[in-house]
Amino acid sequence: MNFKNFRRILTVCLLLLLLSCKVSKTEKTASEEYVDKVYPLLDTENSRWFYFSSASRPFGMVNLSPDTQIDGAWGSGYRYNTDTVKGFSHIHAWQMAGLSMMPVIAKADDDKIFTDFYSKFDHKTEEIHPGYHKLFLDRYQIETELTSTTRVGFHKYNYQNSNSQALLFNLNTTLGPCDNAEGSLVLDSEKVVSGSFKMTPTSRRPKALITYFKVHFNKPVASIKKDNNTGNYLVTFEEDAGELMAKVGISYTSPENANLNIQSELNHWNFDKVVKESRDQWNKLLGRIRVEGGDKKQQNRFYTDLWHALQGRRIISDCNGDYPDNTGDNFRIGKLPLDKTGSPLFNHYNSDSFWGAQWTINTLWGLVYPGIMKEFIMSLLQYYKDGGYIPRGPSGGNYTHVMTGASSTPFIVSAIQRGLISEDLDKIYQALKLNHMPGGIMAKAGYEHETSIGGGLDYYLDKGYVPYPLLVPEDEYGIHKDGSSMTLEYAYQDYTLAQLAKKLEKLEDYTYFTKRSKNYKNVFNKNVGWMSPRKVDGSYSDNFDPYQYENGFVEANAAQATWFVPHDLKGLSLLMGGKKQAISKLNNQFIEAEKLGFTSGTSHDAELHPEYSRIPINYGNQPSIETAFVFTKLGNPELTQYWSRKIVNTVFSDLSPSRGYNGDEDQGLMGSLAVLMKLGLFQMNGGTEEDPAYQIGSPIFDKITIDLNSDFYEGKELSIISNNNSEKNIYIESAEFNNRKLDSLEIKHSDLIKGGEIRLHMTNSRHKK
Repeated sequence: MNFKNFRRILTVCLLLLLLSCKVSKTEKTASEEYVDKVYPLLDTENSRWFYFSSASRPFGMVNLSPDTQIDGAWGSGYRYNTDTVKGFSHIHAWQMAGLSMMPVIAKADDDKIFTDFYSKFDHKTEEIHPGYHKLFLDRYQIETELTSTTRVGFHKYNYQNSNSQALLFNLNTTLGPCDNAEGSLVLDSEKVVSGSFKMTPTSRRPKALITYFKVHFNKPVASIKKDNNTGNYLVTFEEDAGELMAKVGISYTSPENANLNIQSELNHWNFDKVVKESRDQWNKLLGRIRVEGGDKKQQNRFYTDLWHALQGRRIISDCNGDYPDNTGDNFRIGKLPLDKTGSPLFNHYNSDSFWGAQWTINTLWGLVYPGIMKEFIMSLLQYYKDGGYIPRGPSGGNYTHVMTGASSTPFIVSAIQRGLISEDLDKIYQALKLNHMPGGIMAKAGYEHETSIGGGLDYYLDKGYVPYPLLVPEDEYGIHKDGSSMTLEYAYQDYTLAQLAKKLEKLEDYTYFTKRSKNYKNVFNKNVGWMSPRKVDGSYSDNFDPYQYENGFVEANAAQATWFVPHDLKGLSLLMGGKKQAISKLNNQFIEAEKLGFTSGTSHDAELHPEYSRIPINYGNQPSIETAFVFTKLGNPELTQYWSRKIVNTVFSDLSPSRGYNGDEDQGLMGSLAVLMKLGLFQMNGGTEEDPAYQIGSPIFDKITIDLNSDFYEGKELSIISNNNSEKNIYIESAEFNNRKLDSLEIKHSDLIKGGEIRLHMTNSRHKK
């Protein structure tokens, strides 16, 4: 071979090699989009109504997905082990459900279809990723595809073997937490129908809510038939060939706004375009945190956790700012404040409680998604303007009084201390203070709507603790009247309010609420060494058992709840005889809890099981999820590093329908906790003190990069680098922040938001000081 030919062949080979590298890199990038790492089926064998999400946008008003179980808030919605689709419904929210549609093969004279329309499906034909759900209805041989905008569901149905295309509107049925009733549907024009239905009240959401909807089809309607027995409607179509598509807008204020939501968000019929837009939106949010290292399963689970942290709580306002206000005696349509362009300044939300948010979304949203945190606070303050006080969990535009205490206080104070909220602080303080005083929400037990007795606040103010038993009827004055738990919760929340009083130089209030924050001491029984149920007469319960579930403690036992003193762990340790004794006590609890996998079974209802309920530490529910980081605050961060890694590996590492959160994933709380533990960042006080501190744990990834929001923070990004990180190298030998050695494993918020690099040097043995 001559030299010229050799050079020519070599050049061609190099070009081919470069081209293959370029294609390989492109293919790798495409296959590693964050949305592809999400596993939507996680824990779906244990779904509750608002848990599962597929064809939805972040916090979307529309949460479109298939329902395989429809009766009851628990064990309903999309349940992986049920192989029958019972409809595609649009609303899966806290105490809200509705607008179930089912594509069927039926003619106008088919009366049986109203009671017999379910269809089997197979997971093998199913495709799910954030913003998209596809499955095949075996009975009808229909390929179904679902996606959505924020307020509009988008359906595409391919009827493969039919000349009788039809849609069943199941408007009068039980769906999850409530019944749908008084459903109606009318033909507006040849391709448009509209209707409404009532979400009936529940024990948690005490008022009914009307939902309006508008549906645009891509082909003319042939007929609409109402069944007198069920009250439901069958819509048939003139054209049986080709795909049937439907755009479904909803509104809680009017049919006109339902239509406006369609016109504003979905003015075309390009299904794939909407899928891509949804994918891009999720990618953008998930990509705020980029992780390197770990294996594929760890990365997939991480982004699944992060995905859960950005859903569950739902928008209830229309695109023009109209929203349902049910806080007064009569329903009214509220109007959110608008910007100069006529767009709402924020969205209004439906939400489960912020009970446990101090250790979860407070920190994650506050650092990574400050805009989301601010918007939720503006929504909470809108409830205050409408109804007179800040809710702890609103639904249907009204208060639900879910759980106990004033759990919104730490959430809002945390945002103020981070600088996310800076205007009208005095007014906000007064609104928060109202909840901590007689007549406020702290005085109400769980779901206590008409009275203010079950929360035991009068006892708390008079005696310094809430007694157990409270000796008031359970059904009349709410639930969760577990006095010792209430005392601990109120004391922490009083501390957080005191921090805001201090910031605003309200020194008298600061002194008052700081004194109240010490009330936790009044339910610590030194004779047994635990927080204990305490009677009205001041005596402690006989035959005390620290592992008896819900014996004076909300969704917990005494062993778990004893550590609920995040604002004064030093004071708690003194009650136990000192830090050494406290550390030993908690470490022994973790040793025992590990035998049961650190959770009370694999689902929330399993906590009541006699064996599971006696676990000393439970990472399947909120009351004791701070305990691994207690060691750091008591001066032994090595135990935090050891046990937090154990918990991540045991509780938050599965990728299967059967397990995931092993308990109570309340609208992103446990997903957020898992993210934070894997990042190695935590805030014991929930970010509520002046210039909040972050405690550093044991990150599971080699490098973590967090984008900082330039609208709120001066830094561009924050990196956490863990040198020599591995499954064995879980301990931090030394740490630096921006090349400055850290004397302790804490960093102030004011430093962190400037951006830079946390560098951790990991080892497999505990660092000897």
